[in-house]
Amino acid sequence: MDRLANLLGAQALALTDRIHTAGPRSVTEMAASERAVLVTLLAHPDQSVSWLGGVLDISSSGITRVLDRLVAAGWVTRDKGLDARSRQVRLTRAGQRHARAILRARRAALSSALDRLSPDDRGELERLLTLVVGGLAETREPAIRLCRLCDRAACASAGRACPLQHTVTPVGADG
Repeated sequence: MDRLANLLGAQALALTDRIHTAGPRSVTEMAASERAVLVTLLAHPDQSVSWLGGVLDISSSGITRVLDRLVAAGWVTRDKGLDARSRQVRLTRAGQRHARAILRARRAALSSALDRLSPDDRGELERLLTLVVGGLAETREPAIRLCRLCDRAACASAGRACPLQHTVTPVGADG
């Protein structure tokens, strides 16, 4: 392993730790899978249970348990899907607020890691990360999994496109 790869790994681990401990207790006490479901549903509303399990790489029984906890907390609802065998998942208003709280906590944790960079350094790092992130997923499902905690509005701010543009739902697509 070269130094760059090692530094990237250390940075990734440190940022992951910061994200997991950022925010109010209601956020830090949540399982990572619960956070991922809420933020994913905020970006991709009204999805089926099987779609969520697939994009988040959670088994059928696992996604059912996660959703049971989120329903009990009042953050999601499960309704009848397109057929008798499927269920559609929707964030409640409280769930939407909680998903936004998760994003705010994540934003604060990540922003503080950039404090030592000058504006020029930040611009260069953004350019390089756009290249790196853009190569991390080639198709829609892995891209959505990669962006399971992303703040979509921040990614596409100032007229910039997401480097994983295939996370955006095509017009007329079901999700």
